[in-house]
Parts: sequence; C-alpha cells; structure tokens
Amino acid sequence: MAVQARELWDLSRSIPHVDASELAAAVEAQVIRRDLDYRSRVLIRDSVNALCQYWGEKKLVSWLGGCPVGSEIERICEGPWDDDRGFSSLGRRIVDVTKPETIKQFLRELSLSTKEPVRLEIGGSAALILQGQLSRKTEDVDVVDEVPAPIRMQHSLLDELATRYGLRPTHFQRHYLPSGWEGRLHYFDTYGQLRIYLVDSYDVLLSKLFSARTKDLDDVRAVAPRLEKTILTQKLRDTTQAMLSSSDLRPNADRNWFILFGESLPA
Repeated sequence: MAVQARELWDLSRSIPHVDASELAAAVEAQVIRRDLDYRSRVLIRDSVNALCQYWGEKKLVSWLGGCPVGSEIERICEGPWDDDRGFSSLGRRIVDVTKPETIKQFLRELSLSTKEPVRLEIGGSAALILQGQLSRKTEDVDVVDEVPAPIRMQHSLLDELATRYGLRPTHFQRHYLPSGWEGRLHYFDTYGQLRIYLVDSYDVLLSKLFSARTKDLDDVRAVAPRLEKTILTQKLRDTTQAMLSSSDLRPNADRNWFILFGESLPA
C-alpha cells in the first residue's frame, strides 16, 4: 500500500476526521508489528467495520485480498470478544481527506487554462492543508476577496474540475483576517501564469477562532497543538483589535478560546 502508515492508536484519535486509506494502512502495520493486545484487536475490528461501512464490502474484500496480512486481519475480526465496548465513533469520522497533492494537481490543471498572469492568495482550510497543518476533507480553495476573473469566468472548466477533484475556488473577505496579514503571506509556487501565496497559519487560525461555525472550531482544535500558544496569544492581541471590538465576532472568540484552552480570552 502506497500510503505511509501512521500509528493506529494515534490515527484513531484524529479529530475530527480519519482518512480511510491511512486507516487501512495503519491496521495493516499494527498487525505486521504483532502489537495485538486485546484493546488493539478491538480497535482493528472496529477500524475494519468502519472501512466496510465507508467503502462497501466489495472494496473491503479487495483490500483484504491484496493485503499481506489480510487473512490474519479477518481472523482478528472474528473475535472472541469479552464485551461490546469499542470505538463506534470511527464509522462517523472516516472520510477520504483532501491531500495536499490533490490541491496542487487541481491548481496545476487550472493553470493550463490561465492565459494571463494571475495571483492567488489562498486562505482557509486549503492553506492549512497545503502547509501540512491540517488533515481533513474540503471542497473549497478559499481565495482572499474574490476569485480572479480569468479563473471565475471559466464556468465549464470549473464544473469539470469540481467533478474530478472535488474542489472549487471560492472566496472570503479580507476583513475576516487579522490586520497586517498581507505582510505575512508565504510564497508557495508558480504554475504557468498562476502565482500562488498562502495566508500564514496563525492568521488562518485566528480568523477561524472568530467564526461561529463548528467546522472552524474543529480546525482550530486540530491545528492549535501544532502552533505556539504564546505566539498565538501575542498575535491575538496585536492583530485582531477590529474583530475583538465587533459585537458579532467577539463572543465567538470568547467561546472558542474557552473550549480550546479552558480559560478566558486574553485581555
């Protein structure tokens, strides 16, 4: 299997999503290592059940048939079991996450039909995925302010790419980003006429901190442990005064910071 195996126990705790192909690779690696205490066998059983629920039986049987320890995985799933306690949330969290390479391929193909210089400033979850900070499924490549006309006018192409990649360029307004974000952009790459910059991870995280959407809170929960809390706190004080002064946005930040750290939003 081409997917690099992560530790099954670490992967099972991934919030909010677990990638199906990574889960299959982790199950295989767990069995190959012979790390098969009772709770690990329960986790293997429930991982296989989650894969069956997500993939369907035909794809599951195909995976097991091509897996070097497929027959052993099947024996593990047969039990016996002392009780029914397990990992039932896996089935609700399993997805095919959007890989950084998928977004890159989408942008490369988009660039082939871009006939004049275009600058894309990408934020949101796509920026976090491309920077290796976040692993989840997304359908949006969020561009600051607006999708440039040379791209947004190609309706047929964008519909085709959405079908094939599951991605579509969308936009959000810059006033949802911390002040000075333009000076912290990271150059990412150039594909033909398409020059791509990414919004800084701290700026993306702070913009999501002020959001009322639960999926943004889940992104904050997933990414915050990868960043420095002291830097995040200082940037909150230095760059989000306009958002902190907003009666619509401040309560979201108060709530999300408390959920994240168990403390009040820094003064």
